[in-house]
Amino acid sequence: MSAGDEMKVREASHAGSWYSGTRKVLDQQLSTWLSHVDKQDVGIVKAVIAPHAGYSYSGQAAAFAYKYLDLADIERVFILGPSHHAYLEGCALTRCDVYDTPLGHLEVDRELTEELYQTGEFKWMSQNTDEDEHSIEMHLPYIKKVMASREIPIVPILVGALSTSSEQRYGNLLAPYLRSPRNLFIISSDFCHWGSRFSYRNMYHEPSGTASAADGDTIVPIHESIEMMDRAGMRIIEGLDPYGFVKYLKKTKNTICGRHPITVLLHAICVNMEEAKEKAMERQGSRNGDPQNSDEWENVRCRFTRYEQSGRVKSMRESSVSYASAYVALG
Repeated sequence: MSAGDEMKVREASHAGSWYSGTRKVLDQQLSTWLSHVDKQDVGIVKAVIAPHAGYSYSGQAAAFAYKYLDLADIERVFILGPSHHAYLEGCALTRCDVYDTPLGHLEVDRELTEELYQTGEFKWMSQNTDEDEHSIEMHLPYIKKVMASREIPIVPILVGALSTSSEQRYGNLLAPYLRSPRNLFIISSDFCHWGSRFSYRNMYHEPSGTASAADGDTIVPIHESIEMMDRAGMRIIEGLDPYGFVKYLKKTKNTICGRHPITVLLHAICVNMEEAKEKAMERQGSRNGDPQNSDEWENVRCRFTRYEQSGRVKSMRESSVSYASAYVALG
């Protein structure tokens, strides 16, 4: 940005309503939620999936993703969030230079954002679209918190209603960035939105044929049915199977709002896993192959660390939203 250009700031438009706009209060809340997580050594975390609801609902659940982050060697954080308000067929980038939070500013990596735009696969989002959307903003305080005193630029990407082929295309495009040891990916998603206000009251049937409800007669409590459905999807995500996840979504119609960002991530992971597999085969075919030169992407795993619901639905008149956190790690 030249000296004559005015810095474009995205305001923390949901501060004071969806989460505290008071620095001290917000910082203490984040510290408390993070302190409740008993972190395990899981290797090199490359990505996390975490919810984006108001902090009174999902703040604790999100801590079960952010506690696993080690930003010591990270130089850039990608944030992929679904578009809730603006219809978008592809993906969009921000024109802002800075994202504000009650804990301080986060600088946007303008150079890399422009690099992505030059691929021809991204649009620009307007300032209004940027500030109306909450799926990216709800992660900013946590990102700023775990950065501590470091200043790490971010790359916000708003993900629209992607087709199956588009999910794969964006996954292929972002795979090299995910592969870089200097980059971290944050995937923003809530899970099932159940109830009449979400126009979704489907009852989940286990593969064995056991139904949660039939003709309005509950066989198991509705909240258990919702959890079974969510966990079925979570198992597919843990299996790093983008096509299986798409098939699951078509079958259940589960209202996972971040389904497109999640599927893009799964495709990007698969690209890097396939590249690592090809390199391993080349080493095996070489007499001088050194097993110590193995690729970290040969051993990738995704694990969910937390699952919650905003309420335990027992009646068809009630509603709830599910929140889940996960990490993707190497080694």
